[in-house]
Amino acid sequence: MKNLVPLAEKIAIELIARKQTIAVAESSTGGLISATLLAVPGASAYFLGGGVIYTRDARRILMDIPNEAMTGVRSASEPYAEMLAKQIRERFSCDWGLSETGATGPTGNRYGDAAGHSCMAIAGPQHGVMTLETGSNDRLGNMHAFAHTALTFLLKNLSQ
Repeated sequence: MKNLVPLAEKIAIELIARKQTIAVAESSTGGLISATLLAVPGASAYFLGGGVIYTRDARRILMDIPNEAMTGVRSASEPYAEMLAKQIRERFSCDWGLSETGATGPTGNRYGDAAGHSCMAIAGPQHGVMTLETGSNDRLGNMHAFAHTALTFLLKNLSQ
């Protein structure tokens, strides 16, 4: 996680300067994105909260996204990442929502995505979505790569 903190420090500077807040909905990173943002002293000025949305129950209970809303949408996809980012932003009434969903490995997921597949989205003054394919089945390595990419994606959009 130490290699991720410099990114979080840059994000903190941007958010604090703008007096903006963020919430995070993450899945295959298991809370690593939130932990990294919280590792920066003064995080309470910008980080409102979030959740690890790893299961259908977590999606329903924590995000208030009913199973019916998933018709035609599969987890670990760009549309699902967008849905999570928008919903976490709305639920926390914050400026930014950041989401991540994917397959860390060592095998792919039940939707046919290979290990190393992740989709990330931001919702806020800027909106965006992206997919990362690491080509690796290293679970821990993918968790770090997904978190690094999500934080970099957020910082890029904060800087625009």
